[in-house]
Amino acid sequence: MTDQDPWPELRRLRQSIDNMDSALVHLLAERFKITQRVGELKAQYGLPPADPGRETQQIARLRALAEDAHLDPEFAEKFLGFIVAEVVRHHEAIAREP
Repeated sequence: MTDQDPWPELRRLRQSIDNMDSALVHLLAERFKITQRVGELKAQYGLPPADPGRETQQIARLRALAEDAHLDPEFAEKFLGFIVAEVVRHHEAIAREP
């Protein structure tokens, strides 16, 4: 153990984490605004809420990006799966609207 106080470094690191969390929330909000419009277009033209082919492509793409970024590809896939499931749920709700 050292005599150095860890708290200033912890506060600095946590502030950086808080900043990144804020950015992630704003990015997700923008992403969902766009997927909202996608859902409206799908409903307008009678397209299905889910697109398994696109989802497969996106998973492969995201896994490759994760590997390049030294992020666990399994985690990246789970994260995308969560987002896609929420998007599809929104698209299904849009399709049910009159």
